[in-house]
Amino acid sequence: MQEPEAHGTRPGRDRRPAGRRRHDREIVALALPAFGALVAEPLFVMVDSAIVGHLGTAQLAGLGVAAALLTTAVNIFVFLAYATTAAVARRVGAGDLPAALRQGVDGIWLALLLGGLVIAAVLPAAPALVDLFGASPTAAPYATSYLRISSLGIPAMLVVLAATGVLRGLQDTRTPLAVAIGGFTANAGLNAALVYGAGLGIAGSAWGTAIAQNGMAAVYLWVVVRGIRRQTGGGWRTALRPEAAGIRACARAGLPLLVRTLSLRAVLLIATAVAARLGDTDIAAHQITLTVWSLLAFALDAIAIAGQAIIGRYLGADDAEGARAACRRMIEWGVACGVVLGLLVALARPLIGPMFSSDPAVQDALASALLVVAVSQPVCGVVFVLDGVLMGAGDGPYLAWSMLVTLVVFAPAAFAVPAAGAGLTALWWAMTLMMLTRLAALWLRARSGRWVVTGAAR
Repeated sequence: MQEPEAHGTRPGRDRRPAGRRRHDREIVALALPAFGALVAEPLFVMVDSAIVGHLGTAQLAGLGVAAALLTTAVNIFVFLAYATTAAVARRVGAGDLPAALRQGVDGIWLALLLGGLVIAAVLPAAPALVDLFGASPTAAPYATSYLRISSLGIPAMLVVLAATGVLRGLQDTRTPLAVAIGGFTANAGLNAALVYGAGLGIAGSAWGTAIAQNGMAAVYLWVVVRGIRRQTGGGWRTALRPEAAGIRACARAGLPLLVRTLSLRAVLLIATAVAARLGDTDIAAHQITLTVWSLLAFALDAIAIAGQAIIGRYLGADDAEGARAACRRMIEWGVACGVVLGLLVALARPLIGPMFSSDPAVQDALASALLVVAVSQPVCGVVFVLDGVLMGAGDGPYLAWSMLVTLVVFAPAAFAVPAAGAGLTALWWAMTLMMLTRLAALWLRARSGRWVVTGAAR
């Protein structure tokens, strides 16, 4: 665990190039490792798919259903990382590192409690959940087996989320990157050994993933415990005990972010459901477009993660002007990165289609949708940055309400696409409308300054 760096007082007042360079160094130092860790996460599923795919079509189909269920079960609790980052960063900014670590411990205990509840729900309900997702009779047994075994890694993954938030709040995104790389490597090795070496089939893949996830959680816990021992000395065991008040406070802080995440998930599910109504060609092109959009989101989300950590620290240090200056600079970064990513997508459109599909109809639909994605990237850049800024400020209730409003705007626009006889391009213009709605809501909040609440706790 890296010690937080010392920072001068009121750095936000320095608007000279040196001040901008200081913000740039902070953003790059946090965002680049965060991007690496974000990209490493989906590689878990990719490795599982590559290995299980050689077992047969039914096994791969079962993995697809189970992976979708597991990803949903984990991602709805991503607030464990976001809320913990903001709370820890505030206390780091206030100069109270023991309290920052205590806040992190409360978040980890909440993750363990939620993980236990998820396992208790998933294990008996696995067959029903698989059936709900429409798995075929041949794929369902494989999906159920994978889901039940892999669910044993859910508490570990939630601990990873919370502990990642602790380290991000401490201004450390390098350790999460190292753990993610180690976890990916272990997952690949274990999957190959258990699926083929031990002959366990798809169950071996599930066990390999669960073991790797628990290993990652163990490393994170070791890092956090080591930091607490350094800060508290002989009282470190007391500092690790669960405190009901602290856990409840973490849950209250995370609830609005849970609402935000569920609303965003609803947007993506509606988009997929509408694309499915448009026909096989459009749903195939939509899935490819969504994959590209998600990859771009990882790059932009890395800046948002830097924003969570930096803004929380400035506000904890009672440096409102520093927080505003950092916000302005990160918006500039968001616009610049969005423009670059948009140009790359526009130029790469002729290459992306053939990479994913040999069907000319799919390639044509994809080319038009990707052009919309390219045009919207500067908007996405600002949205992701402001999302991170407001998370870092602990402005969860506003994020929840603004995302609900966005869902209300998007849903009728999306459902109007098939009703009007339009195609995939129109659906992605509806997705752009969704991002523009988010931009308007977040920009108004940022301009109002109401998110600038200083102190060790919001």
